Amino acid sequence: MNENIVKRNEKLAQKVIRGLESRNMTGYYAKTKEEALKTALALIPEGSRIARGGSMSVNEIGLSDALEAGNYDYRNREKNRDPGLDEFAFTADIYLAGSNAVTEDGVLVNIDGNSNRVSSIAYGPKKVILIVGMNKIAPDVDAAMKRARNIAAPVNAQRFGLSTPCSANGSCMNCKSPDTICCQFLITRFSRHKDRIHVILVGEDLGF
Repeated sequence: MNENIVKRNEKLAQKVIRGLESRNMTGYYAKTKEEALKTALALIPEGSRIARGGSMSVNEIGLSDALEAGNYDYRNREKNRDPGLDEFAFTADIYLAGSNAVTEDGVLVNIDGNSNRVSSIAYGPKKVILIVGMNKIAPDVDAAMKRARNIAAPVNAQRFGLSTPCSANGSCMNCKSPDTICCQFLITRFSRHKDRIHVILVGEDLGF
């Protein structure tokens, strides 16, 4: 990666981390996927009950593979679609996910179809760990929402083979399609419970 982009990511990440801390959330910066994996594993005690959302970023840093190989009660919804997983997630010690966007001042923006992911971020699991590439940082909430709707949503609709307008043309049409994945919008501007939400910012592009 270009040296100037690396420097920019480091500086911007520190701004985002200050914003997260002002909102009762904890932020970390990892230059690489490998550093991000070490940071995440340090936050997860052995024996933890762990659930996850359908995050590509969790896979891309190698966290899913590491948990499957380790001493954890890890339920990977990508390999097990048991309906009981959602109930498990609400009582889990750790919930893993990405974020569709994070603002420069530390607000989390997420959209969801079935809403299992946004509900678990908002309430339930004792600790939430979000893996976020620096490509997902947006200047403000409006820009974060546009990113979520016009970048993350169309790509995910295509990934899941859904029949939505955005899947066909690549941008949000504010649809009411039965397949829409923009059913619930979650804006997390403050965490009531300190030490619950942890955001690992990664100095590489991750996810969509």
